[in-house]
Parts: sequence; C-alpha cells; structure tokens
Amino acid sequence: MRYHVTHRTVYSYEEMVSICHNETHLQPRDTPAQRCLRTRLDVEPTPVRLTPEQDYFGNPTHFFTVQEPHHRMVLTACSELQILAVESPHPETTEAWETLRARTRADRSPSALAAYEMTFESPRVTSNDEFAAYAAPSFAPGRPALEAALELTHRIYSDFEYRAGATSVVTPVTEVFETRVGVCQDFAHAQLACLRSLGLPARYVSGYIRTRPMEGAAPLIGADASHAWVSLWCGEAGWIDLDPTNDLLVSDQHVTLAWGRDYADVAPIRGVVLGGREHGVHVSVHVEASDEAASPRRR
Repeated sequence: MRYHVTHRTVYSYEEMVSICHNETHLQPRDTPAQRCLRTRLDVEPTPVRLTPEQDYFGNPTHFFTVQEPHHRMVLTACSELQILAVESPHPETTEAWETLRARTRADRSPSALAAYEMTFESPRVTSNDEFAAYAAPSFAPGRPALEAALELTHRIYSDFEYRAGATSVVTPVTEVFETRVGVCQDFAHAQLACLRSLGLPARYVSGYIRTRPMEGAAPLIGADASHAWVSLWCGEAGWIDLDPTNDLLVSDQHVTLAWGRDYADVAPIRGVVLGGREHGVHVSVHVEASDEAASPRRR
C-alpha cells in the first residue's frame, strides 16, 4: 500500500513574532512494515535554517529557525511512503504476561534493554495502584500478554468516550481516568499507564490513519488529524501496536510517525517564540492511498 500524507499547520499570532525556533516530528520513520520514500517540509516565512536530525529514539526530526517578523506561520509536510501488511502473531501464542515482565527485568539483550526503559514512568504517564487495578481483570495469571492487552484495549474503547476538545496536550492521565473522556492521545496515555503499572514495556506511537477507509470498512476515529496508539513489547514476537481509540490491532491503514515514552517525546511541532502573545493553531491532515508512485505535492 502506498500513501501520500499532507500535514499542514497554521499558527496565527495576535502580535508580531520576531524569531522562533522549532523542532518537528513530521517525517514518517522507517519500520519493518513501513518505508518512507521521501518527505518535503515547507515553512512560510522561509526559515534561515532547516536541519534534519535524529532524536534519542531514532525518530527523524527537523529543526528550523524563522528570523523574519511574522503574524502567521504555515508549516506543510508532504510525505510518500509504502506500508506492508504484516501479519501479527496469534494473541494466544505470545508469552504469559508475568513471564514477559520477568524477562524484561532480567534479559540484557539490546532489544530487551530498549523495552525495559519503556516500563518506567514518564512526564505524561504515571504508574500507580489505580491503573494496575483497572488493568487487572484483563491480566489473569498466566494469560498470554497480547491476548490480555487486546482485552484491555477493548475495555478502554468501551469505557472511555471520544470527545474532541475535551482535553488538551497537557491534561494529566489521572484526570482522563477520572472523567473517562478524551481523544486518541489520552486513550494511549491511559493504556500506557495501565501496562506500565503492571511492569510491562509499552511505548507511545504517533502517526496517522488513512482518510478514507478501505472499501467495505467502517471509518476509523481519528482520521484527518494526528493520531496516537500504543505498542507493547511481546518478547520474541517483537513490538505489537494496538489502537485503543478504534479497538484494533494496528494495520496497513496506520502510518507511523515516531515513538517515545509519551506525547512529550514526539510532539509534531514544539518550539519557542519571541513575541506573538495569544495565538491560534489550525491543523489539517490528509492521508491518501495510491496504487502508483507519485511525488509528494502541496495541497
């Protein structure tokens, strides 16, 4: 499956901005199931510096500086990529979750060490007894890890209400658990809190969903915007991605941008500005499937 992705962000400022420095996570990363063929990043006003980099987690990033005074900044990322449909393991064949937890703590192989750092608290995801208690009904003794995680995914999908605008990027995961309302970022943080409270390695994944669903399929929640889900390390089976917003295993309808401990590690755009005062932000995303290769194009 080939996709063309256009992500456009418009910042409008109340007063003039004299200078801004920004970091982006807008280039899809390569994975075993995904290959980013090309990405073009356009910024208006034209930056004096636009530098491709790579963060701690191996995600492609770009750093840019705009020194021209401006009331409005437009950032457009256009990418072309190819995604393979990779068959996930049968949930019942994965390791028992307690075995996986013990292995994560004892195994010192590179893959297990990379997983181990995803068992700890992070700036946006805490661990506590409340989260562990919520997850416990799904994680019966000896139950296969992926089977249990899929049930937890379904319960979050059923128990939490998707409501755009109900939260912000800084809403604590504890508040999301109290209100049971949020968006994909909140559902991902909630599931991470549950999994890590049980000592299981799980990471936050940012990305997109194709805008138009496949023929005969129901529309997915979170299209036309940035999306988020979780990835659970299942030992020999590797990292398996689950989408609690849509109650499913991630497939070739998802585009991966970046992964980290939580949203703070992989925010699409973050930076500092001098001036501006109050500002508004408008984001639009379009993920178009194509059977033929084509160069990325601006919309």
